[in-house]
Amino acid sequence: MFVDQVNVYVKAGDGGNGLASFRREKYIPFGGPAGGDGGRGGDIIFEVDEGLHTLMDFRYKKHFKAKRGENGLSKGQHGKNAEPLIVKVPAGTTVIDEDTEEVIADLTEHNQQATIAEGGRGGRGNIRFATPRNPAPDLAENGEPGIERNIKVELKVIADVGLVGFPSVGKSTLLSVISAAKPKIAEYHFTTLAPNLGVVETKDQRNFVMADLPGLIEGASEGVGLGLQFLRHVERTRIIVHVIDMAATEGRNPYEDYLSINQELKQYEMDLTKKPQIIVANKMDMPEAEEHLAAFKKALGHSDIPIYPISTLTRTGLDDLLYAIADQLDAIPQIEEYFEQTEETVVYRHHEEEKAFQITRDPDKAFVLYGEKIEKLFKMTDLTRDEGAQRFARQLRGLGVDKALRERGAKDGDTVRILDYEFEFLE
Repeated sequence: MFVDQVNVYVKAGDGGNGLASFRREKYIPFGGPAGGDGGRGGDIIFEVDEGLHTLMDFRYKKHFKAKRGENGLSKGQHGKNAEPLIVKVPAGTTVIDEDTEEVIADLTEHNQQATIAEGGRGGRGNIRFATPRNPAPDLAENGEPGIERNIKVELKVIADVGLVGFPSVGKSTLLSVISAAKPKIAEYHFTTLAPNLGVVETKDQRNFVMADLPGLIEGASEGVGLGLQFLRHVERTRIIVHVIDMAATEGRNPYEDYLSINQELKQYEMDLTKKPQIIVANKMDMPEAEEHLAAFKKALGHSDIPIYPISTLTRTGLDDLLYAIADQLDAIPQIEEYFEQTEETVVYRHHEEEKAFQITRDPDKAFVLYGEKIEKLFKMTDLTRDEGAQRFARQLRGLGVDKALRERGAKDGDTVRILDYEFEFLE
């Protein structure tokens, strides 16, 4: 089965907790703080493996969680950083954040890597909090939580040439006779439910990758039939070879077929009709094919799009077609050059700074504090130690939480809730 789109949950590793400890060695009185920092949590990294061709592995495993960093150690020793979790993906994989619809990575080359979720930094040990005013702090941080996100992983086939056309016009047969590919072929619609790739070599030793893409029908740009699954794969081809049943064996008009397919390509989010096209008039061995071809050329007018009559059954006209495709590929840049250029371009997007905290009220009249920044501070606080709780209270005051709660009507003794924990508001 060809899997080309999956939804996945990733969770980078949390940082290790810092340690609060003190030197207690003979002959060293008042040894002072000796707690080390925690190690960094593991990143989630996607890496291209040219041996993979589908996202099948994601069909059975949709949750990826990296290991957390090691906790800090005594004698000022840092905990070990966790190893990144490397997930193998095929070339042509695009990773999109489900919540923001932002493209996180576009992976096109073998061994190319992208960090999808970063691990949290390790919490600081009590050595870091020592000051002249407080030389022996009984205080350490918990590790920073690793990033977690829901992502959409899409595969767009990377091929030089994409075969497009209505179902049953002979695309799969054409690929089978000019390459070693063995696609499923039959006389019913949508035999091709997934892209088939084949390496084609001309008689003058030039070669290219050709993809027989799933059959396209009217309304595909709006998701009808295989719709957007089909169009997603056309994006990465350098040339579109438009195969037309010139014998009209299904009773359709060849020129209307041509217009319908081009309309769907044009209505896709990136206008695919701007790609170079070659028209292949297939099934020329059939009766009335010559008459239909003459009528097609007349309807097409003075177009500069080349037309190549062929027959996959008798294998006539194939050499001329392959030479024409190879010549056109030689004249246009490699698609990889485009992707390399876009990857090297740094794009800065404006993101409104999220508020440090927000306040709501639960039905039981408790005040609820929430927000990414305040929740991260809370998770990194060791509330089992008095100094940790006091430091967190100072941080809340610095963020303006006390003032905001008073403005919302909080009084002495009211309940304040953060995540699953409750505190008492004190004036």
